[in-house]
Amino acid sequence: MNAKEIVLSVFATVFKVVIAVILIMLVYRWSLLAYEYGQRVFNEPPVSEGAGREISVTVEETASVMEIGELLEKKGLIRDAELFWIQELLSEYRGEISPGTYTLSTAMRMDEMMEIMSQQAEEE
Repeated sequence: MNAKEIVLSVFATVFKVVIAVILIMLVYRWSLLAYEYGQRVFNEPPVSEGAGREISVTVEETASVMEIGELLEKKGLIRDAELFWIQELLSEYRGEISPGTYTLSTAMRMDEMMEIMSQQAEEE
């Protein structure tokens, strides 16, 4: 082996090690984010503690679950519309949110809001 081949071999080895370290760091970070998001799906606390403040929300008949989540996020009732969509997808209230005007509180969890917004469908 000449000096040029040795330098190229060392460079290739260092490059492979750097790529491996970067991949390991990315997988680690994504794993932490996925774990945190998974925890929030099942344990997301209310926006505020105590009594909270009541906010009136009108759900249109044509509104999708994501649009409802965006409305609730805009009104300050939840922190993340995508998380609301996932929770609704996994909840017993899937597809049961009905149009209407609801009074919701910032002290409610997302599942409590879904229960209130689906009660009208249960009563009919």
